[in-house]
Amino acid sequence: MPPKKASTAAAKRKPSSAIEKSKKDSKPAAKKRGRPSKATTANDAKPAAKPRGRPSKATTAKLTKDAKPAAKPRGRPPGKATKKAAPKSAAKPSSKRKASDDVDDSPAPKRAKKEPAAPRKTAAVKKAVVPKPKKELPHINDPPTQVLDVYVFGENSAGELGIGTGTEQEVSNVKRPRLNRRLAANEVGVVQIAAGGMHCVALTRDNKILTWGVNDQGALGRKTEKANANADDSDDEDLVLNASEAEPREVDLSYFPEGTKFSHVVAADSTSFVVTTTGLVYGWGTFRTQPTPVLIPELKDITTLSAGTNHILALNTKGKVFAWGAAEQNQLARQIKGRNVTQSLVPGQVGLSRKKILTIGCGDYHCLAADDKGNVFGWGLNGFAQCGIESDQDEASPTISKPTIIEGLEGKAIKQIVGGAHHSIAVTTDGKVLVWGSCQNNQSGVDLSTLPEDTIYKEDNGRIRYISKPTVLPGVEGGVAIAAGPDNGAAITSDGKAYTWGFNANYQTGQGPVPDVPVATLVDNTAVRGKNLVSVGLGGQFGVLGGIPAAAEE
Repeated sequence: MPPKKASTAAAKRKPSSAIEKSKKDSKPAAKKRGRPSKATTANDAKPAAKPRGRPSKATTAKLTKDAKPAAKPRGRPPGKATKKAAPKSAAKPSSKRKASDDVDDSPAPKRAKKEPAAPRKTAAVKKAVVPKPKKELPHINDPPTQVLDVYVFGENSAGELGIGTGTEQEVSNVKRPRLNRRLAANEVGVVQIAAGGMHCVALTRDNKILTWGVNDQGALGRKTEKANANADDSDDEDLVLNASEAEPREVDLSYFPEGTKFSHVVAADSTSFVVTTTGLVYGWGTFRTQPTPVLIPELKDITTLSAGTNHILALNTKGKVFAWGAAEQNQLARQIKGRNVTQSLVPGQVGLSRKKILTIGCGDYHCLAADDKGNVFGWGLNGFAQCGIESDQDEASPTISKPTIIEGLEGKAIKQIVGGAHHSIAVTTDGKVLVWGSCQNNQSGVDLSTLPEDTIYKEDNGRIRYISKPTVLPGVEGGVAIAAGPDNGAAITSDGKAYTWGFNANYQTGQGPVPDVPVATLVDNTAVRGKNLVSVGLGGQFGVLGGIPAAAEE
């Protein structure tokens, strides 16, 4: 007689109330995959409601050793044990789980999984991020150490000379060089000065940056007060000079990282820049108005800067040149079109990639550079051959779009090269001063009647328009430093003397009340006579000389 099918009888039997309750409570848990919510665990914690995973120890003890996981969900086993069902075939053991003998006394276990669920991984505790120490930048530039007496001359209507305000003598234009007592060498210790359009920037021996002059567009890098409550700008001729502009005052060094050391400063028309000893560059002023110093991140390992009216050149340790600013006259030697117009405000490399440049210089709207092979290049505005290259004068605004070799300077070792509005000046390592470009306001400093015809370009009326080839400046021997204003020039010689020439309507040559100075002329007055002058800078309509104090030479 075949044995009774326990599973069938048990399935028909009505379960006890406790088991029924447990069964009802366990249904949601059986359907829901994963860990139950806290509320379910707290209120309905019954074996059937446990999360799927490894069965509890008590339940495991009730299983026979050869129990195997069910192939399919079967629901809860019957309430009472019955006789074991005989396997249908000895060859195929039943895959069904055997009923436990004491199933009525113990809660039925939840079916086992083929593989126990992996325990939930504990979230890794995030380690505190320790900032890496900043990499120390290499030392690239040495700041000057020689303290200077500062002499000023020229226009002072906006405080460009930094001699203060109050007396008539302090606010008037200065016809000949005058010692600036507000920059006394033994107290302030200026080591370098840069002259911009209508402002100046100075570096001191104790690593301070001083500025003075016009601050309408943030060129001073610091806040300046108005001279009075009704003042609109610095151009009001009825105002006494604004003391916060007319007096040299410090730029707040909190804009720079602690420990920053400066090597030199430069000034453009309404912008200022400073280079650090580690080759970084900070700027302020225009080029979209930045009233306080800010790092220019695109520039690294910079050794030299040069400023035009509204553009800048930078030279790095590898001899590569970068340019940014105004680009209308091809000053940047790269195309700036429509949608990319703001790219001119970001430093970009000039197309001299295969050259190692040693010296750079800017005119108001043109650029110059000399390499280690004796080649000198020019580009930018060239209406007066200020780039040292002949242009088609029939063009409305002749320009040189990319760096082009200046044949008249081939083989010459250039120590320094600079430019004005439409003329250029260079000094060689052997002390020769060379000039070329416009000569309509005597900015060449050369007696034009002595020049050969093949070096000049004449207009239809016979007037000489410009000098087309670099020409030695007579009367100036042993040149060591040069500067160019818009329509004037200056040179310092190895014996500590200064020579100036050119347009002089606002005394910007320091030669007194004369309209123009047609040839290079010695600057000679009681303030500088016998002094050892070593540096010169020319602004829009003023000039600055630096001399070694007598006490330092003893």
